[in-house]
Amino acid sequence: MDAAFTERTWTSADGLELHFRDYPGPDDRPPVICLHGLTRNARDFDALAEHLSPSWRVIAPDMRGRGKSDYAPDSASYSPTTYVADLMRMLEVEGIGRFVAIGTSMGGLMTLLVAGAAPDRIAGAVLNDIGPEVDSAGLDKIKTYVGQGRSFATWMHAARSLEEVHGEAHPTYTLDDWLVMAKRSMTLCSNGRIAFDYDMKIAEPILEAEEAAVPPDLWPLLEGLRDKPVLLVRGELSDILSAQTLARMQQALPQARTVTVPGAGHAPTLDEPEVRAAIDSLLAEVA
Repeated sequence: MDAAFTERTWTSADGLELHFRDYPGPDDRPPVICLHGLTRNARDFDALAEHLSPSWRVIAPDMRGRGKSDYAPDSASYSPTTYVADLMRMLEVEGIGRFVAIGTSMGGLMTLLVAGAAPDRIAGAVLNDIGPEVDSAGLDKIKTYVGQGRSFATWMHAARSLEEVHGEAHPTYTLDDWLVMAKRSMTLCSNGRIAFDYDMKIAEPILEAEEAAVPPDLWPLLEGLRDKPVLLVRGELSDILSAQTLARMQQALPQARTVTVPGAGHAPTLDEPEVRAAIDSLLAEVA
């Protein structure tokens, strides 16, 4: 059976070879670009990309320091602004003017930054469990596990470890679900151990950030999405995107549709039937 995608690369401004999966689709409409979360990679979107292709071209990058992309020599470059610069360079190389952004967590922040700087590039957007404000409880939770560099003897051990850390966010997950998450977020290393598929140094900018620093005001970035098809996805149990922040986003984007995934925390997989249907509806509005 032929692979559902081709493996492609592009080169960042600082010389890193970065990887993306390219799922085939028509070239007469904007492609869908799927942007993963902090510790994740392109594999998060396997099922969604295969659902959308070949009706849509789907691109799923591994951002620097993740998956098959090069690790950065300077950990300070592990920042949303650099990720967006990498993304814009990929768009230039691929000759992509407009695209539909599907961004989970960090990928959603990247989408907001693009919307603020170059709104004409966004043909539509899905913001998955992220908004202009990040709840401190969720950020504190991320700091407890990001960059720890643990490894496991078997996929079963890896899945059980994920359940220990993230069980409260996904109380309905079965062991099979945890195994799927493990195989999306981890990799089999040359020493036979199973480890997280990212550079542990991505944690350094987060852990070194000044606690008292005032975060930038990202709310004005929503203006770049005001006249676009937009889907806002939230996990009912999310500790990253609060219900209050979601309500304020709905006020700022009255045209946006919203899906709250029951019994899910950070972050919904986008494979949930109600989310999949909402994404299909959003894409039907993309011009």
